[in-house]
Amino acid sequence: MLYLKKADLRQCFSMAEAIAATKRALSAYSKGLAEVPLRTNLNITQYEGQSLYMPAYVRGANSALGIKIASVYPKNIEKKLPSIFALMLVLDPKTGIVSACLEGTYFTQLRTGAVQGVATDLLARKDAKIGALIGTGGQAAGQLEAMMAVRELREVRVFSRDFKNVLAFCHKMQPYFNCELIPVKTSKECVAEADIITTVTTATTPTFSAEWIKQGAHINGIGSYTPEMCEIPQELVQQADVIMFDTMDGVLNEAGDFITPLKQGLVSLQEYDGELGQLINRQIGGRSSNKQITLFKSVGSAVLDVVLAQEIVKKAKVKGFGLELLD
Repeated sequence: MLYLKKADLRQCFSMAEAIAATKRALSAYSKGLAEVPLRTNLNITQYEGQSLYMPAYVRGANSALGIKIASVYPKNIEKKLPSIFALMLVLDPKTGIVSACLEGTYFTQLRTGAVQGVATDLLARKDAKIGALIGTGGQAAGQLEAMMAVRELREVRVFSRDFKNVLAFCHKMQPYFNCELIPVKTSKECVAEADIITTVTTATTPTFSAEWIKQGAHINGIGSYTPEMCEIPQELVQQADVIMFDTMDGVLNEAGDFITPLKQGLVSLQEYDGELGQLINRQIGGRSSNKQITLFKSVGSAVLDVVLAQEIVKKAKVKGFGLELLD
């Protein structure tokens, strides 16, 4: 069995490669080639955490099988520990034997960034120059990298509730990017006039107001993943011209941002245009003018994990990355 630690993943696989692999995963899912049960989510109420179990199998010439185990403990930040910890297991579809184990926390950051990168690449205006990032937690670096991988942004404004965290994040990340990272103190400063907005928090109320969003903007909702969570204002869900999801089943079962407006009758199911995979497969259309507001929501899917993990393992074996664990 091959073990890949964080450093191996960083050196072995780029964000651009992850975005390309994610497009293939989304395409397979929307073609009906994947078996992906909804994640098992155990609430660890005593410690205000959640334990998540996400298996998937993809059929076809490039079949993939695996499971990711993840823990989400927001209060770990207070203990100077990661709020998200994960481990990814890759299995041989032909035998069911575990063939690789990947450090899952960075892997999840890469995968979560990559799906946003796909959405931004397909839906944002080609001439986008101003980015906005809400949230500076463990997923934020991957989200920033993904935005920059698909668009040449001039500046990215960064906001979170703790301005000290914003300053620290911008200081840490600035050397890696040519664009200017601008720390801001309010959500409005962050999103006003922005071309691409990515919000990646565990908020239970919207992280910005719909009235601040300009015509032609693209918005990524990445953080919320339960019916109780919410980052996107209902008014924006009503206002957006194009609304797409990573998986329809996942979002409609897990994302409070889009479940609540539907239940309250503020939007109809028909106003949710479909999945990114359908757009990739040319089954549906996306942005058709520079004036449209486009909105993407991801709750994550194990199909993204297993396809990306398999691609990483293939390349790692060719390039000699990782440690082979003996029986």
